[in-house]
Amino acid sequence: MNVEHLVTMANQIGAFFVSQSDREAAINAIADHLRRFWEPRMRQAILRHVAAGGQGLREEVAEAVRRLAPLPDATAPGASPADNEPGAGPTTSG
Repeated sequence: MNVEHLVTMANQIGAFFVSQSDREAAINAIADHLRRFWEPRMRQAILRHVAAGGQGLREEVAEAVRRLAPLPDATAPGASPADNEPGAGPTTSG
């Protein structure tokens, strides 16, 4: 996966949302867009890029990526795309 291409796409998404709303709403909208429309391996790659410093990413985009839930390694046995959906994961009863 070409991380430079992902950075470019993420920055374009970020530029759109930043121009449409305040910073906090933009960050939330960017994170939501990445969760909904990027496939798990794209999210994994951009998460790794941010963990390595996030070179080239807009500040708002880097923050949005940090807000994504940690994703399981896509190559790990038992990893499933459903694991990456919002609300997926263990539940607790009270």
